[in-house]
Amino acid sequence: MSTQDIESESDTETDGSGELPQPHTIRLELVDEPGQLLSALQPIAENGGNLLSIFHERGNLTPRGHIPVEVDLECPPDRFDIIVDALRDAGINVIRAGAEHFGETVSLILVGDLVDTDLSHTLHSIEDGAEATVTDVSLSAPSGTQEPSSARLRLATRSGKTDEALAVVRDIAAEKDLHVVEPLTEGSA
Repeated sequence: MSTQDIESESDTETDGSGELPQPHTIRLELVDEPGQLLSALQPIAENGGNLLSIFHERGNLTPRGHIPVEVDLECPPDRFDIIVDALRDAGINVIRAGAEHFGETVSLILVGDLVDTDLSHTLHSIEDGAEATVTDVSLSAPSGTQEPSSARLRLATRSGKTDEALAVVRDIAAEKDLHVVEPLTEGSA
């Protein structure tokens, strides 16, 4: 075997798939608890991803109080979707994966007894069911009155999926006896 054959073989043979690794960026949102970063990295390693860098923004919390984490990795192209699916299966909130991102934003208002119906649970239910992420929350809960509370939510949805996300929000609101003030579409994120 010549030197040229060895170089050619090492360029194409990476992990048995025959495809050269390509760089990818995945943006995650993690709960601020011990072990969460490790839990997010395991599906990457277990599915053939090679970590290049991790940017852990501990001082910059998301509106829901979670920590944004950006992971740069490389893997053969056929493994990237497998890695993203494994992260989601592990309960990791994937905000953006490579070219996949939430391309539309929509704002809406929820009105009702948001505190007693567990606003945190409501937000998690929206994200779990709507293929959306809550990018901003503004809560108004007047104390000492019988006035209902209200929350302005900004959702980022996948392109073309805003109507489906809103249907999920309406269903969740109906279950919790909340009212939804119809949204204003804001275009691309």
